[in-house]
Amino acid sequence: MINAQEFARRLSTLGADTFTSDDVVDLATAADVRISADLEIDAAVAQRLLDQISPTPPVTGAQITASQWPPPKSSRPAAPSVSFSSPGAVDAPADQPTRPRGSGPARGGRRPGSRRTPR
Repeated sequence: MINAQEFARRLSTLGADTFTSDDVVDLATAADVRISADLEIDAAVAQRLLDQISPTPPVTGAQITASQWPPPKSSRPAAPSVSFSSPGAVDAPADQPTRPRGSGPARGGRRPGSRRTPR
């Protein structure tokens, strides 16, 4: 758990905006959470405060209140972004190769069942 001043400091390290304790109080008011400068902020409260920020910060409430700050970077690359344009449809990044839509290997000119009978 961290206090409001530390929460503001950690938020400030995430982006271009600088947050103050007053900003944290404003976030709490918007989230309908009661906090004071003395009150410790736990992961659940932190998540409710983070949900009030737009655009959403790249951390969770648990990460921002963890004893280790900043959160460790993953050695794995981030997954490419995917945007949903309509329910059930996925628009992949444009640089991915396309595959032909055939339903199996190409066949010869005749259908399998149209065998000629010897005369």
